[in-house]
Amino acid sequence: MADHDEQFQKINITKTMRSSFLSYAMSVIVSRALPDVRDGMKPVHRRILYGMHDNGMTSDKPFKKSARIVGDVMGKYHPHGDSSIYDAMVRMAQDFSYRYPLVHGQGNFGSMDGDGAAAMRYTEAKMSKISMELMRDINKDTVDFQPNYDENEREPSVLPARFPNLLVNGTSGIAVGMATNIPPHNLTEVINAVLELADNPNVTTSDLMEHVTGPDFPTAGLIIGKSGIKRAYETGHGSVIMRARCEVEIMKSGKERIVISEIPYQVNKARLVEKIAELVRDKKIEGITDLRDETSLKEGVRIIVEIRKDKNANVILNNLYKQTPLQTSFGVNMLALVNGEPKVLGLKEVLYHYLEHQKVVVTRRTKYELKRAEDRAHILEGLLIALDHIDEIIKTIRASDTDEEAKNSLMSEFDLSERQAQAILDMRLRRLTGLERGKIQAEYDEILKNIEYLKSILNDDAKLLEVIKEELIDIRERFGDDRRTEITLGSISDIEDEDLIPREQIVVTLSHNNYIKRLPASTYRAQHRGGRGIQGMNTIDDDFVSQIVTMSTHDYILFFTNTGRVYRLKGYEIPELSRQSKGLPIVNLIEIGKEEKISTMISVKDKEETEGYQLLFATKNGLAKRTPLDDFKQINKNGKIAISFRGEDELLGVRLTDGSKEVILGTREGSLVRFEEEQVRSMGRTAAGVRGIKLRGDDEVVGVDVLDPGQHVLIVTDKGYGKLTPEDEYRSIKRGGFGVKTANLTDKNGKLVFIASVDRDEDMMIVTDKGVIIRLTIDAISITSRNTQGVRLIRLDEEQDVATVAVVKNEIAEKELTEDGSEQAEETLEAEDSLETETDEVEDDLNPETESEEE
Repeated sequence: MADHDEQFQKINITKTMRSSFLSYAMSVIVSRALPDVRDGMKPVHRRILYGMHDNGMTSDKPFKKSARIVGDVMGKYHPHGDSSIYDAMVRMAQDFSYRYPLVHGQGNFGSMDGDGAAAMRYTEAKMSKISMELMRDINKDTVDFQPNYDENEREPSVLPARFPNLLVNGTSGIAVGMATNIPPHNLTEVINAVLELADNPNVTTSDLMEHVTGPDFPTAGLIIGKSGIKRAYETGHGSVIMRARCEVEIMKSGKERIVISEIPYQVNKARLVEKIAELVRDKKIEGITDLRDETSLKEGVRIIVEIRKDKNANVILNNLYKQTPLQTSFGVNMLALVNGEPKVLGLKEVLYHYLEHQKVVVTRRTKYELKRAEDRAHILEGLLIALDHIDEIIKTIRASDTDEEAKNSLMSEFDLSERQAQAILDMRLRRLTGLERGKIQAEYDEILKNIEYLKSILNDDAKLLEVIKEELIDIRERFGDDRRTEITLGSISDIEDEDLIPREQIVVTLSHNNYIKRLPASTYRAQHRGGRGIQGMNTIDDDFVSQIVTMSTHDYILFFTNTGRVYRLKGYEIPELSRQSKGLPIVNLIEIGKEEKISTMISVKDKEETEGYQLLFATKNGLAKRTPLDDFKQINKNGKIAISFRGEDELLGVRLTDGSKEVILGTREGSLVRFEEEQVRSMGRTAAGVRGIKLRGDDEVVGVDVLDPGQHVLIVTDKGYGKLTPEDEYRSIKRGGFGVKTANLTDKNGKLVFIASVDRDEDMMIVTDKGVIIRLTIDAISITSRNTQGVRLIRLDEEQDVATVAVVKNEIAEKELTEDGSEQAEETLEAEDSLETETDEVEDDLNPETESEEE
């Protein structure tokens, strides 16, 4: 019994399980599931490519049976079963799995419908051209080798990886307690980012995103929004919303159909079609009359969804986005091994570690090539000595009895090394000719130049970086291509069905500090002239409402900034907030710059024919230009250039015209010019314009509008005075003149802040710099001549001025709704001013002189 007990050892099972599981977990993490940040490879992928390279299955050689490749890799490097090796190799050959496939396959390697590859005995494979770049210079001591599992072979611990494969092809893997999921990217974009990092080590992630705009999936499709991308690149974690590319087409019968031409990455196409069919069968989506998959090798993905004639295709498409994998997310988790340890990395960190790896690879390759060059130069030096003393060399050799004696004699008599002496003994007689000596001398000179160049690389970090950059640029030029996945600057809310959003009139207000909101137009009721108005929004310190526009929820609103850029939103995309709310910062809706201010908001009717319509621009310095509205059809969230400037200038206002109107420009000091719109020729978006009005001193333009026959010119001053003047009191002249006096400006009524052409059936909203809004019917304002001061329109407190004025259509119910929806009693104050006008006449400042056209 005692002998039997001595054969066993008592251990603590808890400690043993903990130790064993930890060893297993580390093995899975380091040797199975996670990629190395330097080459983006898991061990199985690295071993497959090295095995193919070692056996000569390169891109320029014939295909070999997949079974042969798998068996060789399993026997030499990866003893984990043939299925895991073959599955990994198959995926590297699928152009819908890898953005740049690393294996060139021949035969059935699976499909987007989830079909598996044929058995390995039927398929053939070899390395792709781009995978050769991962292996390039591997035999030049660029990377460390380690023993294989049975220590009978040696395998690389990492590949030279001459392009950033971790980002380019991405990867996914589940280890113990952690997982990685890195999306593929565009080769050109990633290499450009590496070049940027090499030139500027202090570059930010935002700067790198100018190059790497986001993932680029092999199945193309769309990415919705950039917030998830930016979060992933900054922190290593994020979620990217992917969406299929779908187009709504009208068939000959008048019915609509949805054509799906690109699907999200890693979505099973057959399962997607089955899911749509299930929703139709279960009547969760109604209106689909036919569903078929017309995908082919020639046409690519093509799924047809036919819609019943009485149904809206966009409504059904939005339901498909919500209920099927037509829209799905990619959870980014950029986890990789850094010096053998798993780390979550941002975009800059991944590129940094790759760049450091390339420095090591190029340095080691340069040292290897330098040593070989120096060895060859050493041999050539001996050959040149022999050729210079050929007779003595031959005599010495003939006098020797053995090779060893001859070698020793050469070494002692001519001061040669052992290798040089051996090279002379091995030299053929034909190399004794004069021509051969010239060749040896030329080779020696060339090698000396190469040695000098290689040493310069090792002694100069800047030159080392230049070599890396040149090789990356070469790969970019040979393998780079255009981005497949389109990144749209919308948000997930874009899938809301427009037809379900009620069409109603709204008032959009914008504050001086760029806070925006919308309200139902019925919020503001008409008041008598001279009233105190209602509080339109609670403003923060030094902020006030600066602009108002009325529109439909389905109209577009164009935002023109003082810097000459334009942005676009739908009315319903602007948040509806309470009357007392200050609004939402407009930077949450459009990517406006910090120094930009919205100078004009223009509403454009939904689905309005834009052909023939023009946008008329005016700047504070008096320049004017026209640009076709069609030039502003496609505007991303980050805007588009609308006008360029000459020197210090700002965009004052923009008006929508049909190209045949008359234009009025008014200045702060009370001058007004009227001219034919056709005098300003149509120009491109980036043009600066021509002279519209000539200014005196520090005067500046405060208003621009188009003028129709029979209209009146409305002016408002900063002290709350205003008046109407018939348009026929302003004669039309050539653009570029000083214009005529349009009001008698005094300390009482102040300077002009607003001019507009009106029909007198509109209302007007006056906004003060304290945030007070008053609505008046324009017809209640007296009609007076040009040379009058006007009447008081709004009673202002001390240190309060008119900030902005907007003319609105008289379509709004004369009722004010309070926060709780109850009707508030109307409170009005009679105006203290009488309707008689103050007519201090002034001398007209008519100056018909104009400048020549400035273009």
